[in-house]
Amino acid sequence: MARVPLTKEEVAPTRLVLNVEKIGLTEDQFFQLCSDNRDLRMELTAQKELIIMAPTGLKSAWREIVLSTELMNWARKDGTGIVIGPSGGYKLPNGAIRGPDASWIRRERLAGFSDKELEKFGHLCPDFVAEVMSPSDTLAEVQDKMAEYIANGTRLGWLIDPFEARVYVYLPGQPVECLENPTTVSGDPVLSGFVFNVAEIWKA
Repeated sequence: MARVPLTKEEVAPTRLVLNVEKIGLTEDQFFQLCSDNRDLRMELTAQKELIIMAPTGLKSAWREIVLSTELMNWARKDGTGIVIGPSGGYKLPNGAIRGPDASWIRRERLAGFSDKELEKFGHLCPDFVAEVMSPSDTLAEVQDKMAEYIANGTRLGWLIDPFEARVYVYLPGQPVECLENPTTVSGDPVLSGFVFNVAEIWKA
């Protein structure tokens, strides 16, 4: 998906964006950079911008774990896929390396990868992704990221804004749906039978 580099208005002041296009940062070098700096969260855009983010606050981390825990509980019973938390990274088809707050992948899609390959960035786009906004996020930046996931193969995406009590639902080929102050959000049909009690996040 073609996109111009990030503008100042699209990036929160607590993040550092470096243009590394001419440096030629390889995937292995970026993986090592992330491994050597585990206190930071880093992503690499398709335009070769290195985004460096500080750890989230306690409330933001709690919201992420609430979603990941409920998703994991469902996935264990469902058995058809695995849940990945925010520390996992994906190399998307467009070349970006992203780490969503929560994601889910069908097990059958992982069968073609070796254990060694799966110890590094996954070379695929997850079936489901969710991003939970923190105070350091800008809506434009996260919306852009969600659109990127869908363009690269994600079948369902949730952008959760706990400050405005909104959930933006992303589906391929459909307009983004904005749910105002929902109590629950259904993952059907991608996450068959999963219903997330998003109201728990609104309480924080």
